[in-house]
Amino acid sequence: MRIISGKFRNTRLFIPLSKETRPLKDITKESIFNTLIHFKKLPFKFKNAKILDLYSGTGSFGLECLSRDASKVIFVENNKNALKILQKNIYKLDIEKKTSVIEYSVLNYLSNIDNYNYKVDLIFLDPPYKEKNIFELIDSIIKANILKKNAIIVIHRNKKSKDNYPNNFKILDIRKYGASKIIYGNLAF
Repeated sequence: MRIISGKFRNTRLFIPLSKETRPLKDITKESIFNTLIHFKKLPFKFKNAKILDLYSGTGSFGLECLSRDASKVIFVENNKNALKILQKNIYKLDIEKKTSVIEYSVLNYLSNIDNYNYKVDLIFLDPPYKEKNIFELIDSIIKANILKKNAIIVIHRNKKSKDNYPNNFKILDIRKYGASKIIYGNLAF
């Protein structure tokens, strides 16, 4: 697993040895970033963006964002082994000042978001494939009121998953390139 572009390009990241965490494959990550950068309907720029990486695992998505000049990434993860590897990756890249690592379950974090004073440009949501209630996760994100206007949520899911999404979202399905969906639109209410 490596950083695919930006100032940390080709830097190898530490990865978990166990199967508890499912690292984001380089090809999937590349298709997500190509879509975010080149799809004309998505008004997104990485420069100075604030990113929320939920179920962050070892952090490859958020670290890729920082390599592309995001200003801040908040990582939320509750697996202790993944957190150790995430911290090693952050130290390896010397980007501690641009990151916050929160050891919390995602739903508990979103329900206690009042403790954090920020809004984000992009959320990467990479729950375990067995997670069935994506609608509840997205609803929790909306209720947390942390999305800037025109924010984007990227959801990494199994190609075969059949999830329900709120009707006011536009869905860009890029599963033919990997296992992800990008939802966007007027997400900030």
